[in-house]
Amino acid sequence: MSELSHVDREGRARMVDVSAKADTTRVAVAAGELRTTPEVVRLVRADDMPKADVLSTARIAGINGAKKTSELIPLCHQLALSSVDVRFDFTDTTITIEASAKTKGPTGVEMEALTAVAVAGLTLHDMVKAVDPAATLNDVRLLTKDGGKHGHWERPTVGADAAAHRHHEQNPPDARDAGVDAFGAGRPAAVLVASTGAAAGTRTDTTGPRLVEWLAGLGFSVRGPLVYADTDIAYGLSDALSEEPALVISTGGTGASPTDATPEATLKVLDRELPGVAEAIRQRGTAKFPLASLSRGVAGLAGRTVIVNLPGSPGGVKDGIAVLEPLLEHLLAQVAGGGSHE
Repeated sequence: MSELSHVDREGRARMVDVSAKADTTRVAVAAGELRTTPEVVRLVRADDMPKADVLSTARIAGINGAKKTSELIPLCHQLALSSVDVRFDFTDTTITIEASAKTKGPTGVEMEALTAVAVAGLTLHDMVKAVDPAATLNDVRLLTKDGGKHGHWERPTVGADAAAHRHHEQNPPDARDAGVDAFGAGRPAAVLVASTGAAAGTRTDTTGPRLVEWLAGLGFSVRGPLVYADTDIAYGLSDALSEEPALVISTGGTGASPTDATPEATLKVLDRELPGVAEAIRQRGTAKFPLASLSRGVAGLAGRTVIVNLPGSPGGVKDGIAVLEPLLEHLLAQVAGGGSHE
């Protein structure tokens, strides 16, 4: 039977003793959304609110909130945070918030990531309330956490039953049944990250490690993540292809900003495109988040290497994994000359 870790046998609140736990790198990613009006979204995107610089103010507030988590939530430990990253995106009627927190220590940073989202969201509410006092902060939730003895945890998809959730918790990715998931069978693969911030060490990338963990769980011999600035992504692709892997998956650089160049660099090395794969990834993301349609990622073959571009967000990587996992074994068998692999 499960027990509440912050309650002792007498039912009294307690701070968990973590002195016996090993120091490991720990990362957590959380998300939430401010639901508001299309007018507010337009104003914030145009930086035209009565209180100026809305997103920068909310970002700083979220980072500060993460740093003060132990002061706000009584039983949280004081942590030396190595990084906190707060990002925003938009739908027609929401401002979405995603925060990642990282530390090296004996306990996790879930509460720091969640607090960053909550404080950033409340700050957004304060900034927009003159225009929309009915705005609501919704769906603050943990998306992923890594580190410690349990390794990687990812929020179950909507509709997943409790048994599947328990199986995921009791069988972390490094302990999966190789007979089920190990079709990688030692095949070489590479993970490539296009991120100027991550390359410069000013932000923490969680997408590359997530892809490495997933591919390793499928039995691949994974190289990376190889991290390159957006403007250097062509060199990154050359590096990723240098050992002729069976598979290269990139994350980031697929948007419409002037420095997003991953699709162009990828098209230059492809011999044949796989447009259906790229479109399936876009469609899956767009069903939940309309702005996912702006991803320009491509997929195709460079010789006998499969290359797939994914967006540079945890949600985009999750969508990519969901599309690729049922296709990958069959696709790689075909590329290797295995026919229909029926």
